[in-house]
Order: sequence, then structure tokens, then C-alpha cells
Amino acid sequence: MKVTPDDYGRRCQFDHFCKLVLYHEAVDYFRERKRQRGRETSFETLPLSELDTLCTIDQYPSDSFIFPAYGCELQISDGLVAAAFASLPQPGQSILILHCVLELTDCEIGAVVGMSRSAVQRHRTKTLETMRTRLTGGIAE
Repeated sequence: MKVTPDDYGRRCQFDHFCKLVLYHEAVDYFRERKRQRGRETSFETLPLSELDTLCTIDQYPSDSFIFPAYGCELQISDGLVAAAFASLPQPGQSILILHCVLELTDCEIGAVVGMSRSAVQRHRTKTLETMRTRLTGGIAE
């Protein structure tokens, strides 16, 4: 097959066009990479306080201790707090669970537990003081 000068000219034009397109694509790529490098920050250069905001910790039910009372549950993930809470008497635990989880008032807790408002308040105060003492090791504030 014989190539005419007209065909050769078209091939050269197409070749030039392809090279021009590839050149401009390369220029665009390197310009975009330069722009990204200007906006990106390496993890190694971040301060620890900022790096901590980027991290997450998965919470699994097996990682916490569950204390049920009257159909609701209190989950405690700290072992020391869970041990101190477990050593409390059952009525005190139930009152604290209803107070902390459901955010019930002393009157409402009394209606659920079958105590007077003042008895609930006394139990709650005594139980919280016992927890505080066990967690601080008897050290006064």
C-alpha cells in the first residue's frame, strides 16, 4: 500500500495532536500533585493533641461491665469503677442505676422501688459516698 503525501500529513498532525494532549495531561497531573502537597499534612508532623482528635476507639459490649436494674442497664468500662460498683449493696446499685441512667428524681425512684423520697435520697447519698471512698482509697479531698 502506497502512502500519499496527504495521508502522511494527516498522520503527522494526528501524532502531534496526541503528543500535545499527553503533554498537557502530564502538566495538569503535576500541577494537581503540587496543589495537593501544599494542602496535605503528614501524620508525622501533627502534634499529639491533634492526632488524638483523628483517632477513634471501638466500644464493644464485652469491654464493659453491665449492671441491670428494673429493665435498664448501666455499662461501666473502667474495671476499678465496676469493681467498686459491684461491691455496693443491691438496693444502692438499683437506686444509682435509676438515677444515673434514667435520670429519675428521688420521688420517681421511690415510686419504682417502694421507698419514700427521703429514704431514696439517704440511700443514694450513702451509696455515692461509699463509692467515692472505695475509689479514692479513703483519701480525703
